[in-house]
Amino acid sequence: MAIERTFSILKPDATARNLTGAINALIEQAGLRIVAQKRIRMTRDQAETFYAVHKARPFFGELVDFMVSGPVVVQVLEGEGAVLKYRDVMGATDPSKAADGTIRKAHAQSIGENSVHGSDAPETGAIEIAQFFSGNEIVG
Repeated sequence: MAIERTFSILKPDATARNLTGAINALIEQAGLRIVAQKRIRMTRDQAETFYAVHKARPFFGELVDFMVSGPVVVQVLEGEGAVLKYRDVMGATDPSKAADGTIRKAHAQSIGENSVHGSDAPETGAIEIAQFFSGNEIVG
């Protein structure tokens, strides 16, 4: 498998409960390296741009409101097959259906407050990374 990068967000529900270290430990235990990370307050414009693919869906406004409700941690993860590996360690969106040992099984509060976001493909990851990081902020 090739070394690739993926994008991650530790969402407001996770940062509010001081779970950054616990989630980072699960990421690193899965064999992924955190090559960039920063805690930010996402602006409404950033959230609307990031989730634009969901703009026509009924939950869009609620999702944007949630993402701007508190600080988030944005990250770039790197490793062999990083996109799929991170999606595996995140677990199912619905925490009741997530496998034991996954981030969402351990930490998500609901389908909406599911603690983390991860890119769904390498191409998506590249776009998402570029929205929040410049090249010199990513140190492999």
